[in-house]
Amino acid sequence: MKSILYVLIIVFVQTVFGQNKTQKIDSLFTSLYNSNKFNGNILIAEKDSIIFTKSFGYANESTKEKLNENTIFELASCTKPFTAMAILILKDQGKLNLDDKISKYIPELYKYNNITIRNLMNHTGGIPDYMALMDTIWDKSKIATNKDIIKILEKQQPNELFEPNTKEEYSNTGYALLATIIEKTSGKTYAEFLESAIFKPLKMTRTFVYHRRFSGKKIKNYAVGYLYLNGDYILPDDYERSKFVFWLDGVEGDGTVNSTINDLYKWNRALKNNKLLSKESLKLINSNGILSDGTLAHHGYGWRVLDTEPFGKIARHSGAWPGYLTYIERDLDTDKTIIILQNHYNGAMPKQAVQNILYGMPIPKTMEILYREGKTVDEIIAWLKNPVSKYLIDDFYEDGVNKFGYELLKQGKNESAVKIFEYNTNANPKSSNAFDSLGECLLKMNYKEQAKKAYEKSLELDPTNKNAESIISNLKRE
Repeated sequence: MKSILYVLIIVFVQTVFGQNKTQKIDSLFTSLYNSNKFNGNILIAEKDSIIFTKSFGYANESTKEKLNENTIFELASCTKPFTAMAILILKDQGKLNLDDKISKYIPELYKYNNITIRNLMNHTGGIPDYMALMDTIWDKSKIATNKDIIKILEKQQPNELFEPNTKEEYSNTGYALLATIIEKTSGKTYAEFLESAIFKPLKMTRTFVYHRRFSGKKIKNYAVGYLYLNGDYILPDDYERSKFVFWLDGVEGDGTVNSTINDLYKWNRALKNNKLLSKESLKLINSNGILSDGTLAHHGYGWRVLDTEPFGKIARHSGAWPGYLTYIERDLDTDKTIIILQNHYNGAMPKQAVQNILYGMPIPKTMEILYREGKTVDEIIAWLKNPVSKYLIDDFYEDGVNKFGYELLKQGKNESAVKIFEYNTNANPKSSNAFDSLGECLLKMNYKEQAKKAYEKSLELDPTNKNAESIISNLKRE
């Protein structure tokens, strides 16, 4: 599907030559909407001026109610920056310290006594994912809450994935626990504190914490989230593989803030103009965490912050939950804002294309398309290594590179594939999955000793990798 999507984008590019950037953005989203690849709201701003805002499609497929600029969307993981901001407000109020142990506020989790609030914010705590844990033991006729997560962690006491602050792994568990810490220190519910400390002061009148299934409350002008399966739009509650949206609907902190593009823009300006936070806390929001070995983590205090050569310093977060895809970007050096909210889970998220248009760069292409157009693997790797040209590649991060490697492997181009996998391990030396994929490629090429070394590295990085453990055992017996 992705290749088809980017063929559509390339066709779009050929039709908008000479247009200004807002016209190009409009043409991009119109093309995606007409191809059933986008249904949602967009707001793009430069400094204090909104240069583009538009709604595409329906808020409700049953009633055919159309989206508008005031339609409310579930933000999914774009909730996390609000959770982090609430923690920093409490820090500024003297009610907590970021280096406090989480067991100070949640004594039931005494097993995780070495994990701090800062670790939770930076995704460096190492507590296992609550969703995978609860999937095997929770009564799915009931709706779980944060208290239930804590009870299960207390009872099951799963081991940390790694020593705190030695590695990082994106953690919904961490942000759910932060919501509980907000409640313990503020004396208010998570929803009440966000309302009083953030939403009300910033006049974000259409933003709130919302549990659609748990509360049963109906909201006007609400974007209902849909999956697209077999030619029909269905609710995630009606699809077996996404029914967890029901039994996890009471959990908050990692999700459940709902908002509009206009309210999110108000929040963005408040962050830019330093409202609500101390200078120290604002500096933290615009920076990443630091691991014990001194290297920068990929995430910071609610945001992922990147220093890029073509765009300067940017802070961003994305969200995905059955029925919703969301994205917020703040370009810190140039003061540009990108907000994209969708209520069709099958939609495209052309954030890189929008960014490139804003900065006068060509639309990015996938590695698969570049390869089909005649770029060699060595040329693609050279682009990936270049701090500017890599932004001409769509999805140049670890997962995208891995996907391209497997595509080459599927085509029988093993020598090219191994180059891609080797690049990925060099670019992501702490990724167990990158080394696992390299090992798989080397094993397919019958380079058993090299494959064993790759799998051993993968297992070293992730001792829970049963696949690597099994293959190493088999290779040792040969």
